[in-house]
Amino acid sequence: MSGHNKWSTIKHKKGRTDAKRGKIFSRLAKELIQATRDGGKDPLANARLRTAIASAKAVNMPNDNIDRAIKKGAGELGAAVLEELSYEAYASGGVAIMVDCLSDNRNRTAAEVRHMITKANGNLASNGAVAWMFHRKARFVIEGEKADEDTLMELCFGAEVDVEEITADEDIAEILAPPESFNDLAMALEADGIVPADSGIVRIPENQVQITDTSVAKQVVRLLDNLEDCDDVQGVVSNADFDDAVLEALAADE
Repeated sequence: MSGHNKWSTIKHKKGRTDAKRGKIFSRLAKELIQATRDGGKDPLANARLRTAIASAKAVNMPNDNIDRAIKKGAGELGAAVLEELSYEAYASGGVAIMVDCLSDNRNRTAAEVRHMITKANGNLASNGAVAWMFHRKARFVIEGEKADEDTLMELCFGAEVDVEEITADEDIAEILAPPESFNDLAMALEADGIVPADSGIVRIPENQVQITDTSVAKQVVRLLDNLEDCDDVQGVVSNADFDDAVLEALAADE
């Protein structure tokens, strides 16, 4: 794993006991709503919804919350007016950032994202200036004893799922695949009893900017963390490739 993915993995390990549950539930609820809106309320016919439900249950999200989000997505509790928004930006060190949001208020979200970026000495970019650097991939994060590269490779091969890359770091593994493989991969993992700790269609950088300066890295990481903490933000990705020594310094400061 490289760049922001490595930092995300470090945070993921550290955050198991002190995760901000309210924000996690809010983000998962929006994913449940969007998955239902796009593919229907029947989990058996909607792999994205099944995966979202499994992820919600993995963090002990109450069943009432899950059911309410699905009903909102299906329009049973009034129309779920959520708009998918994307913002492109540059941070310190020339790092490119993509911010994906689900929002019920475009103006509020734009103002919050702009404020965080400019406060961190970054700047918003015009449409297309950054997006071309990233490719959409299906991504699954696996924890525990089955977070093993060989085990997961064998599983995907046996299920005849098109996978591009599987990497493992201690007890956390990441699977990257073409977006169109999301449903097949979700079903293959489900059939093997594996509940992903995280999953979705994400953006992966084509090229990366190496960060060796700790002060620059701190600015970039602080911005990425602040954006991820925003209620309307569903995903943040950058093309930062943090040097291992810098990652160790950042982890020591946490």
